Amino acid sequence: MKIAVNTRLLLKDKLEGIGWFSYEVLKRITTQHPEHEFIFLFDRPYSEEFIFSSNITPIVISPPTRHPILWYIWFELMLPRVLKKHKPDLFFSPDGYISLSSGIKTVTAIHDINFEHNPQDLPFLISKYYRKYFRKYAQKAHRIITVSEFSKKDISETYLIPASKIDVCYNGANSVYKELSEKITTEIKSEFTEKENYFIFIGALHPRKNVERLLLSFDMFKQKTSSNMKLVIVGEKMFKNKQIHHTFNNMEFKNEVIFTGRLSAEKLSFMLGSAFALVFVPYFEGFGIPIVEAFNCGVPVITSNVTSMPEVGGNAAMLVDPYSVESICERMIILYENEDFRKDLIQKGNLRKLQFSWDKTAENVWASLMN
Repeated sequence: MKIAVNTRLLLKDKLEGIGWFSYEVLKRITTQHPEHEFIFLFDRPYSEEFIFSSNITPIVISPPTRHPILWYIWFELMLPRVLKKHKPDLFFSPDGYISLSSGIKTVTAIHDINFEHNPQDLPFLISKYYRKYFRKYAQKAHRIITVSEFSKKDISETYLIPASKIDVCYNGANSVYKELSEKITTEIKSEFTEKENYFIFIGALHPRKNVERLLLSFDMFKQKTSSNMKLVIVGEKMFKNKQIHHTFNNMEFKNEVIFTGRLSAEKLSFMLGSAFALVFVPYFEGFGIPIVEAFNCGVPVITSNVTSMPEVGGNAAMLVDPYSVESICERMIILYENEDFRKDLIQKGNLRKLQFSWDKTAENVWASLMN
């Protein structure tokens, strides 16, 4: 079988949620199925590290898809020409976009549809594009892959898609995420937090990630505990973040907050593995990979009680109301003051992590592609 794959998000040193999903899944299915031919379709020059095996043929299709007009040109004008020329049996798109102009059997992965519920979180043209086309993508696709039962239900009900057409393939965690030696954690704290313990947040500074309320919660935590704890925020700026800057500048304890920007996977694993706890409190997630990464690192998790996060965290995470600064702060204080409870969460995380692996993800994605 010849399988064409949308690999636009395989970007060197710039992998994020869907990019990591693409990387981990495609690395496995291409090497595990040498009897099939894969055509990787990039929108810009690619890195050889993404050509995982000899059964992959990489093709670059211009133009780079940097905004909605170019998305339309790429998927509706340029991509159909390449598909017609190479005649694949199947087109797989790990990032949700497909070509409405092509008649080839298509499987797409729609990770979440936050934009349907919170369109104000995105720039106007991007929000308009998503809301116009993703419904059409979902309805046209032969099958849809998503990453949680929550997203499956949301996609099915919002787009009027039969649930039987949607397959749930949970995310995993990179193998670099594991428990660290005391030597490494001491070195990390010396480098970043003046040897002090710290809460950590991981994610792009996108409105739905709720960083503003996290900052306010940390300020309240500091006021109530007088501890030396710090807050480390790892992530790249996205879209509207003026409010984050405003909130940060008005914090009493802003000097205790460290913004690292984007980090390499290895450095990020060290930062997470050395943390006192992960505080990951978005108000919308299709999955929430940092939760599983924290479980793998032996780090306790505070996360939101909405959308997919209770499903992923199970009984191994402390749940909070992401819209309540007081709720987030209260859980931070409980974790800070009760070491036995913290150790219990870590033990539960060690069991919970067994439910998630990229090997399982790839196996389930392959089954969906072959359905």
